[in-house]
Amino acid sequence: MEVIQGPGNTAIEVTPSTLLLVDDEENILAALRRLLRKDHYRILTAPSGQAGLDILATEKVDVIISDQRMPHMVGTTFLRMARDRSPDSVRMILSGYTDLESVTSAINEGAVYKFLTKPWDDEILRLSIREALRHKWIQDENRMLHNMLVEVNTELANANRLLAERADFAQEALQTMQEIMHDLPIPLLGIDADWRLMFANHAMLDLFGDSLALGRNLADVLPEISTPLVQASDVKHVPLTLQGAEYIGQLQALSHKGQGSILVLRPRDPSC
Repeated sequence: MEVIQGPGNTAIEVTPSTLLLVDDEENILAALRRLLRKDHYRILTAPSGQAGLDILATEKVDVIISDQRMPHMVGTTFLRMARDRSPDSVRMILSGYTDLESVTSAINEGAVYKFLTKPWDDEILRLSIREALRHKWIQDENRMLHNMLVEVNTELANANRLLAERADFAQEALQTMQEIMHDLPIPLLGIDADWRLMFANHAMLDLFGDSLALGRNLADVLPEISTPLVQASDVKHVPLTLQGAEYIGQLQALSHKGQGSILVLRPRDPSC
């Protein structure tokens, strides 16, 4: 763990990047370790492609640098297999000029990010590794953003589905309530805040027929109802004589402010 100075002189722990160096020549691995140790990397080494694959089975590696000419498994074969085992690692070949042609196909198919030549220039090699790490950081950020976008889209789709289900339920509940109100055997009349007729159930329509013109003022259509309501001291118990029958009118304000009222007509008990 490397400690760097952050804002306000605060100490920040930074996990060093991990390199995997694969070469069958120990002197090459030793030279690379000496060169790259100054950059504070965590360095893993393997003397063969198979040994490198074994390391990738247990270790998270940021950059892989492999020789091309190795016994039993050449570098491009190793890196193709490494891509399957550790797809987020950046893979590079460090080999002689004569090997460039043999690794071209691996570069073209994405198994190899970059070809570096032996003997190497120390500063070019160090710069190439920094560029590879930056490339990996960009890939990691893009992957994280993509995953976040997928997650957000999934949550949004679930929210939309839930809203649609709730809307369907609300619509179904509204239709059911309207059917119940229409089919109640008690006459019901809905009026808005301006006393315009907005609703009449079947029992009310049977009582007054075509004279109930929705949208018109109650006083214009049914003065025999509006006049007693206006004059009543208790709108929840208004005696009414309608079509030769006696009723008790009960005017109930709806729960939403300014949305009007509903009038319920109950047959009046002759004994009252």
